[in-house]
Amino acid sequence: MSASIGTLAAIHRYPVKSMRGEDLPAVQIGDRGLLGDRVFSLADPASGKIASAKNPSKWPTLFSFRATFRQPREAAGGRPPAEITFPDGSVLSTEDPALESRLSSALGKPVRFLSGAPAAGILEEYWPDIEGLARRDAVTDESMPPQTFFDCGAIHFLTTATLDTLRGHYAEGRFETQRFRPNLVIQTAPGLKGFPENDWNDRVLAIGDEVKLKVTGPCGRCVMTTLAQGDLPKDAGILKTAVAHNQARVGAYASVVQGGIVRRGDTARFESS
Repeated sequence: MSASIGTLAAIHRYPVKSMRGEDLPAVQIGDRGLLGDRVFSLADPASGKIASAKNPSKWPTLFSFRATFRQPREAAGGRPPAEITFPDGSVLSTEDPALESRLSSALGKPVRFLSGAPAAGILEEYWPDIEGLARRDAVTDESMPPQTFFDCGAIHFLTTATLDTLRGHYAEGRFETQRFRPNLVIQTAPGLKGFPENDWNDRVLAIGDEVKLKVTGPCGRCVMTTLAQGDLPKDAGILKTAVAHNQARVGAYASVVQGGIVRRGDTARFESS
């Protein structure tokens, strides 16, 4: 027996860490999450630290770039190049020899382009001065999972119930999924309220006919949720609301129990224990 919780409303993939990504109708999921998700990154050549929008004073314009795969990632052998769209609208392949110099010029500082994750990656995270955060007005070094460009878990998912609840607490805020950069968005039943992901730790979430994910814990949010991107304005109230009403948690992380293909519209349900 299984209990349905809703349907898969959206699938998001981010080929280059901390750049905007692409919306997909379907995607292959393997042991390391969505195929092609966060497989590239930028780095500071002086410190070796991974470039991240978590430290916006150092990397203020990363959300002005978008990365997509030219061809369906699932149909390509090996690792195909991605395309990066620059703020001025120009497009460059991740295999272009001029990529690093163009990125350095656009970002106003030297950068390295990484097509493979280090054994032990470090990024810098700025903690804004918001009451209730563990740290305030500080920058810390944060370790990433070995040989990945992930901040924490391989898959991040979010429910519409959580977004609707946050909107109810701060109607002026635009609680749109792109602020939170999930991989999967689950459209939950109208009767589901509050922050349901908080209660799902260790449960197995099945999506479609193949994929099974184990919920590993809530996703703590950071300054990235407050930043401007696309037509979304900068808004510190987004994070303040999450801190005030759910300990800065929005969505949850999951590991992959069984891979396969998921598609928009697939049923999401819990496997019985």
